[in-house]
Amino acid sequence: MAELGLLSLVESCASHPCRSLMPTSTLQLFSICVLIWGSTWMAITFQLGTVAPEMSVGYRFLLASAALFAYCRWRGLPLAFRFRQHLDFALFGTCMFCLGYILVYYAETQLVSGLVAVGYSLSPMFNMLAARVCFGTPMSRRVAFAALFGVAGISCIFWPEFGHLSASRSAAWGALLTLLSVLFSSAGSMAALRNQKRGYSTWSSMAWGMLYGGALALAIGVASGRPLAFGPDLGYLLSLLYLALLGSVVTFACYITLIGRIGAARAAYVGVMVPIVALAMSFLFEKFAWGWLTSAGVALSVTGNVLMLRPARK
Repeated sequence: MAELGLLSLVESCASHPCRSLMPTSTLQLFSICVLIWGSTWMAITFQLGTVAPEMSVGYRFLLASAALFAYCRWRGLPLAFRFRQHLDFALFGTCMFCLGYILVYYAETQLVSGLVAVGYSLSPMFNMLAARVCFGTPMSRRVAFAALFGVAGISCIFWPEFGHLSASRSAAWGALLTLLSVLFSSAGSMAALRNQKRGYSTWSSMAWGMLYGGALALAIGVASGRPLAFGPDLGYLLSLLYLALLGSVVTFACYITLIGRIGAARAAYVGVMVPIVALAMSFLFEKFAWGWLTSAGVALSVTGNVLMLRPARK
């Protein structure tokens, strides 16, 4: 569920809440975001197998973009843009919805889904570093200290897996793919922030970005000799619909509504809970060995994220 890399994008929508049939309870909104985004990592495992990851990513985001285009049309949001603006959307979609996700899917062929989700909890740190480099956004010592907590926590969680490297290199390969996907996701977040600064509608930007990202993923698959196949089983179809519509569209609508209710800072705590849910699902369904290092790592990661998300004292 690399959608965590997009939280910086949707935070700008707090003044434009969704005109949709969202639940009225703030707790319901928060729970929907955490549970769905936390479970998308497990849903990706149903996409792996007979269909190449490039194709599954392409199908997912072409379907999600179709839903977003319909939503934009219903809301009366702008969809016509100039060629240069489409280049901005293409860059955003390439990093966020194509390369980043393809790497996530391949990472989950090497690691249990919960570990990939925990690795992705580094996204806030990478986004803040990238924002500092690209836009001169200031970073405090508190943020740097929080990043150390996050890195220490992730190291604890991954440590038992690296202990098995003598028998298999899959843990190192999966960790490398996860790190690369986080880097591409951060690049996509920076492209999204630049799109914000240029005044593009968030929903329109996401619709075009998903279209370009999904189309490029299919093109990469075809160019690599992957068959243009589709999963024959019901699990593949249901997981595709779940990821495209619930994981990529509905949860963003809930999250944007949540931002309008409680503010971006408090809503961002969704990102603290998502990796924990994903890791718990791996423990229950993927036989992930949860030991004392896992508990310590989760505690350190949560502490780091909480410190990073807390507003600075005036």
